[in-house]
Amino acid sequence: MLTFDETYWSSRYRSGATGWDIGYASPPLYQYLCQIDTKSVKVLVPGAGNAHEVAAGWRLGLQNIHLLDISPLPIQGFLRKHPGFPESQLHCEDFFEHQGAYDLILEQTFFCALDPALRPAYAEKMYTLLKPGGRLVGVLFDREFGQAGPPFGGSVAEYRRYFEPYFRIEHMEPCTNSIPERAGTELFIQFCRLDVKD
Repeated sequence: MLTFDETYWSSRYRSGATGWDIGYASPPLYQYLCQIDTKSVKVLVPGAGNAHEVAAGWRLGLQNIHLLDISPLPIQGFLRKHPGFPESQLHCEDFFEHQGAYDLILEQTFFCALDPALRPAYAEKMYTLLKPGGRLVGVLFDREFGQAGPPFGGSVAEYRRYFEPYFRIEHMEPCTNSIPERAGTELFIQFCRLDVKD
């Protein structure tokens, strides 16, 4: 299977080439986190980077929220800023090797960072990481980019091909609360894991 490289992403963090990082929790995800009433849900944020969404969820009372990233550098930075966060909920590893069972997985600039050849594997891995009835929620780009990625864009029709074998598409609609720089280019998604693959 194609994989992605820790050395590449660590070099991006060292050089400060982190244009995807807006410095705070993405408004669509923050708004969703604010609406979660059951604080005991087990949450994963893969490709979390500096993990602003993890910090926001933690502050909102989600005590079982997990950070996963292939590079140790943003994880080390996160722990310096949040020394009380449980280290057992910090995972420095390849997403495709991670094992777990989650109620909710949040997607924020991870899917678009992967080589598009990995997208079918991403959808299947999300299925295996979620508990029955679990949800994949977040944002995907609804545009193509004029240069070689990452980031890599895509479309609704493309995304349906990947996710419909594993998920019920509850929402995949234009995002109404994107940051200004991404306005009109994002889709808000909420996918519910199917009990049995079609």
